[in-house]
Order: sequence, then structure tokens, then C-alpha cells
Amino acid sequence: MAKKEEKAPAPAAADAEGKPAGKSKLKLIILIVVGLLVVIGLSVGGAVFFLKKNDKKDEAKGEEHAAAAEGEAKPGKQVAIYEVLAPAFVVNFNYKGRQRYMQVSVALMGRDQAEIDALKEHMPVLRNNLVMLFSGQDFEALATPVGKEMLRQQTTASVQALAQKETGKLAVEQVLFTNIVLQ
Repeated sequence: MAKKEEKAPAPAAADAEGKPAGKSKLKLIILIVVGLLVVIGLSVGGAVFFLKKNDKKDEAKGEEHAAAAEGEAKPGKQVAIYEVLAPAFVVNFNYKGRQRYMQVSVALMGRDQAEIDALKEHMPVLRNNLVMLFSGQDFEALATPVGKEMLRQQTTASVQALAQKETGKLAVEQVLFTNIVLQ
């Protein structure tokens, strides 16, 4: 019997041209890594470009805001100044035989810092008047938006009356409720 010649199997690491497969895989990996680095570089460059563009817009807005703060943007009207009265006011009510509570955070809005500072000297009287005003309210009426707005207007009138009496000026344009909780 004739023996068939058996060829030795070709090495697994060689491709059709006889080149080792390891080098072509290495080239492919290097190309992928370089491609990823280029993409990352472009995205970082684009982000920096757009951020610098936004910074210029923010600087322009900042200059406009600074001009407004100095009263240059609107010649007839000064910038609003807010004075937060801390801590928040807490009053209790007896409503339908149950204890109920109201917590109100108040901010005063004025246009002249000197007038607000003059009013700060009378803060104990102001806080007392507001506590009395808040505790004298009807709990059921305060549960509605109209009732809350009415209370805000009464509070503004009370603060303006005190400011007029003590400092000779209104000092406060309006009173704002920054938080109101009924329980």
C-alpha cells in the first residue's frame, strides 16, 4: 500500500500570504487606538471652543448686570435689594378644635440699601407686628391662593406703615413670601 504523503498543517498564526497574523492584528489595534485618540481630541477641542464662546457671552451679560447694578441700565429705577427676615415666622391657630401651624419665610424688597438698613434698626418691632398680623388670620382663608395673596398685601402695608412711621420713608416696595407652609 502506498502511503499518502501527509502535509504538515500550516501554522495557525500565518495568513494566506504567509505573513504572521499577529502583526496585522497589532496594526489594526494601533489604528483603532489612534482613531479613538483623534475622536477624543476633536471632542475636547470642540468643547473648549464652545465653552470659550459661551464665556464671552457670559462676560457680556456680566457687564450688563454690573451696569444695571449701578443704575445705568434703567435711569429711573434702581436695582431691587432683598432683605430676608430670618428665622421664618411660625404661628399657631386653633381651627375646628385642632392645633394648626403656619410657617412663613419673608423677604423685603426695596430699592435703597440705606433705607433698608435704617429699617433694620427697628427689626424687633417689625417682627412683633408681623407675628401679630399672622396669628390673627383665619386658617381656612389662608388655605386658598387668594387668602395668601391678601395676607401678603396686608403684610406689605404693615411693613410700609412701620417704615414710614420710624424712618420717614417707605423703604420697602413689597413683601414677598419665599415659603409658606400650612399644617
